[in-house]
Amino acid sequence: MKLITFTNKGIYCPQGKFYIDPWRPVDYAVITHGHADHARWGMKKYLCHHFTKPILHQRISPDIECQTLHYGEVLDINGVKLSMHPAGHIIGSAQIRLEYKGYVSVISGDYKVQDDGLSTPFELVKCNEFVTESTFGLPIYNWLEVDELNKRMQNWVLRNQENQKTSVFIGYSLGKAQRIMKAVEGMGKIHVHYSIGKLNKAFEEVGIVLPKYETPDFRESIKHVAGDIVIVPPALLDSNVIKKIPDAATAICSGWMQVRGARRWRSMDAGFPMSDHADWKGLLQAIKATEAEIVHVTHGQTEVFSKYLNEIGIKSDVVETLYGDEEVVEKNVADNIEIQENH
Repeated sequence: MKLITFTNKGIYCPQGKFYIDPWRPVDYAVITHGHADHARWGMKKYLCHHFTKPILHQRISPDIECQTLHYGEVLDINGVKLSMHPAGHIIGSAQIRLEYKGYVSVISGDYKVQDDGLSTPFELVKCNEFVTESTFGLPIYNWLEVDELNKRMQNWVLRNQENQKTSVFIGYSLGKAQRIMKAVEGMGKIHVHYSIGKLNKAFEEVGIVLPKYETPDFRESIKHVAGDIVIVPPALLDSNVIKKIPDAATAICSGWMQVRGARRWRSMDAGFPMSDHADWKGLLQAIKATEAEIVHVTHGQTEVFSKYLNEIGIKSDVVETLYGDEEVVEKNVADNIEIQENH
């Protein structure tokens, strides 16, 4: 049975007549989460988890037609039973479960099995067909436990404070920035760039409590942030904004940091392997547990990861998509390449 097909507009369910995370304008788009490579403008109608709706309003438009579901709630669309299940990636991220005449397909979007303490934890969904990412689909990627990672970040802040330095963390406005805030809560006054503050409002709108923070105007003098904690998006790397921060010690928060030494960060003082994606063990754990008969690998280390799955007896193929732009940008940031923010 063909419950999903891969088209030049995105992943399509012909029975339901809707797309999942389409990259070109369509009539009906089911959205897995709010990152820009999965949630794009131009759709006539959007369907997403109710935590994702305020993010779409912030990033696309407050005027879009947007229907929402809670996790586990079932919606019948032309005979296809659609439900959303936690992906553990960021706030509101959902695996899309489709069932038609007893056949089940699950489109994971982006996901991680590690509980970060902020996103709704990943839920295993058994299926006949599974669509997976493979952003960090190599054995070298194995994340630290969240508590251990947070402790390392806290110790770095303490050292900076002892040396009269301002701790500057670089992380995505959606997902990473909020995790950083939680990791360093209570360590000092937190200041965030306006792009982060704007998305924090989307968290607060659905009742998620974040640590107290301030949103200074980085166009003005910011001498008052000296010795505090500042969080900015990757686009500001090597920008005048960073240069204006007094006595700044800078750190990138990215999964790519697991394999990059200080010599590769050039202007960075530290790097922390924080990722909103599954590591090697997490990918394999999730895929094996689905018991899927076929696994489609859509973005990341696609060829290598799909080949490995086939070698261990899990039927797999590679599907070309336009997902993964945000992690590509993050990888470029880690290599200190000049970029423009794509959120």
